[in-house]
Amino acid sequence: MEYIRALIGPDESAEPWQICVRAVIVFVFGLACLRIAGRRTFSQATPLDIFIAIVVGSNMSRIMTGKASFFGGLAATLLLVALHRLLAMATLRSNLLARIVKVAPTVLVRDGVIDRDAMRRHGISQADLEEGLRLEQVEDCQDVRLATLEGGGTISVVKRAG
Repeated sequence: MEYIRALIGPDESAEPWQICVRAVIVFVFGLACLRIAGRRTFSQATPLDIFIAIVVGSNMSRIMTGKASFFGGLAATLLLVALHRLLAMATLRSNLLARIVKVAPTVLVRDGVIDRDAMRRHGISQADLEEGLRLEQVEDCQDVRLATLEGGGTISVVKRAG
């Protein structure tokens, strides 16, 4: 333990070379956390996923620069990543927990009719909706069977047949 402490230095006054050692350790630790968290964390960025990513990034920064306890910070970060993973796995098994944790999709357009109240509730402007439609290669709302604001903030579109 003394050898590791000599490598990483004291939390508040590490030498530049010790901060570099910390950076390498934090990098390897971050890779391990990504493996634990799984691809879902960054592929389907829900508000909770974004929050966890920000907190983990902040923790890692503070650990690297010595603003937080090195080992305590690593432990807390690993705990957050593990809790996030466990919560994701638990929502697969519990519909009630999934409804509590996950954001339900909201229908914005059904059969060419725009739901202005839903757009207002979620802060979606006409320009935002039109952008979402264009990204799905749709020019006119009349060509939409269903447009939905998904939990991650994207607008998914199902075109009308024909």
